[in-house]
Amino acid sequence: MKSFVLFAILALCGVGVRGADVDTVSVRSDAMDKTVKTVIITPDDYAQRDSFPVVYLLHGYSGNYADWINKAPEIKDLADRYGLIIVCPDGGYGSWYWDSPADSTFRYETFVSDELVTWVDNQYKTIASRNGRAITGLSMGGHGALYLAMRHLDVYGAAGSTAGGVDIRPFPLNWDMAKRLGSYADHPDQWERHTVINLVHRLTPNSLALIIDCGTGDFFYGVNEQLHRKLLDRNIPHTYITGPGAHNWEYWQRSIGYQLLYFSAFFSGR
Repeated sequence: MKSFVLFAILALCGVGVRGADVDTVSVRSDAMDKTVKTVIITPDDYAQRDSFPVVYLLHGYSGNYADWINKAPEIKDLADRYGLIIVCPDGGYGSWYWDSPADSTFRYETFVSDELVTWVDNQYKTIASRNGRAITGLSMGGHGALYLAMRHLDVYGAAGSTAGGVDIRPFPLNWDMAKRLGSYADHPDQWERHTVINLVHRLTPNSLALIIDCGTGDFFYGVNEQLHRKLLDRNIPHTYITGPGAHNWEYWQRSIGYQLLYFSAFFSGR
C-alpha cells in the first residue's frame, strides 16, 4: 500500500512537468548527395516563445550525432535553462568539418554552415542571424567549430572549442586527416590552409565572440596555449579557460556548461 501511495504521489508530481524535447532528424545534403542524421534539442518553453538562439554542437573524431545527448545528457537541462535550441549534426568519420580537397564525398563545411543552417532556420523558430547563432564542439569538433566560424563570420556570431585540435600540423599521421587533405609531406599547403591557428588573420577585435578551453593534461593543451597567445598578440578578445583535465568525457561534461553559459550571455547582449 505504501508503495502504491508513493507511486501515486510521484506520478501526480510529474503531471504537467516536461523538459527539453530531443528529436533525431535526417537532413538532406545536396553537396554530398545524402541525408545526415542530426539531433535537435528544443527547450521546454518552445511553444510559448516566438524565436530562439541556436547553438551548433559538434562531436569529435570517431563520434557521431548522438554522442553529446548520450554522453552529456545534461545539455537538455542547459537548453531549458538558457532557452536555446541545440543542434548536433553528424560530422562523418574523421571529416574535421572541412570540404575535403582530397575526397569530394566529404563536404561538411558546406553542409554545416550552409545546408544545415538553412534547414534549421526553415524548420524551427530561430533567430535567423549571426547574432542568434553560435557553434562549438569537442576535439575534432572544437577544431571544426572555430574553423567554420572563422570562415563564415556572416553566419556565426560566437564560437567555442573544448579540447580542440586547433593546430593540426603537429599530428600529420593521426585521425584520418591525411585522407581528407592528402599527406602533409606531399600537400603542406593544404594543411597550412585548413588549420585553425592559421585563420586568426581573418578576425578583427570583436568580430567573433570566442570561448576556448582545454584541460592541462590534454594532448591538445600545447596547441591551445599557442592559439591563445596568438589571439593575444593580434589583440583579439576571447575567453580562455584551463584547468585539470584530460581528453575525455569527464572534462567535456564539465566544460559544456561554461560554454553554453558564455553563449547565453552573448545572445543576451551581455
